Amino acid sequence: MDRVVIVSARIGAGHDGAARELDRRFAARGAEVVRVDFLDLLPGRLGSVLCETYHRQLKTVPRSWDWLLGALGTPTLAGASRRFAGLAAPALREVLGDGTDLVVSTYPLGTHAAARLARTERGCPPLVTYLTDPSVHRLCVSPMAKLTVAPNEIAARQARSLGAGRVLVSSPLVSPAFRPGAGPAERLLLRRRLGLPRDRALALVVAGSWGVGQIGQTAADLVGTGLVEPVVVCGRNEVLARRLHQAGHRYVFGWVDEMADLMRACDVVVQNAGGLTTSEALATGLPVLTYRCLPGHGRANAAVLHDDGTVPWVRSSRELAGALDWVLRPVEAAG
Repeated sequence: MDRVVIVSARIGAGHDGAARELDRRFAARGAEVVRVDFLDLLPGRLGSVLCETYHRQLKTVPRSWDWLLGALGTPTLAGASRRFAGLAAPALREVLGDGTDLVVSTYPLGTHAAARLARTERGCPPLVTYLTDPSVHRLCVSPMAKLTVAPNEIAARQARSLGAGRVLVSSPLVSPAFRPGAGPAERLLLRRRLGLPRDRALALVVAGSWGVGQIGQTAADLVGTGLVEPVVVCGRNEVLARRLHQAGHRYVFGWVDEMADLMRACDVVVQNAGGLTTSEALATGLPVLTYRCLPGHGRANAAVLHDDGTVPWVRSSRELAGALDWVLRPVEAAG
């Protein structure tokens, strides 16, 4: 395999995170890898408008995302979304050129742009769809894909029911930096370097690259249990970081390049979306809880992860202390 084109999108960090790891693995096998952003393939400013609209929706009216995802699952709107994705097909055709051996998509609309080419042009390279979430929406799947890679058996069954052909279950794509900790000595060193307390159980609160969701309330609820000190990663949401500091939270980070080290310094991850960060935490050996999850894909992912026994879904503040006590017991027993 000589040339691989990977289609992702800068909508959140999960699609790009999977694309980066695919890039690393294909390059390690000697392939020439080209990564493109679906949003940049759209005509004019359509890509920027799409990204900005999605971001604004999650920040201002997040509950509408439940409704929208449901609507996009209907045949009419799903078809309209596929046609919209087709607007990126001409630019993608130019990227592919004549020497591409494989197209891999980590973003649903990128999948349908590549599928449009596969339907309408001869000689297009085979398409592989990589599913970044544990739950599968109708728009994540195309029958034109030669292979669909799912992160778990539940996602694989959902993909098949939505029309995917050959489906392979594979562990989530996670950078090798996300490894289990080497023991208490490494944790102590990391806490010292990151400016974290040495003698408290730490809950790492993550909210994706955009820092969306009920993060302030989550941090307050964690403090209220008396069991953990919250360590909050706000991504690029500077307003959220200021609000948390003003509320008295001491350990607040913005965009983090050393997320693997930060995870190994903490005792539990509390997340609200169930995507890439959850896979990274599990690869690091940390217990994970879903709490105050985002509407739409956040709730769908939470249900799958809870049902397969991977990540408990804590549905109320009353349940939070018990869930923390349960996941922290091995840490306390280990000293």
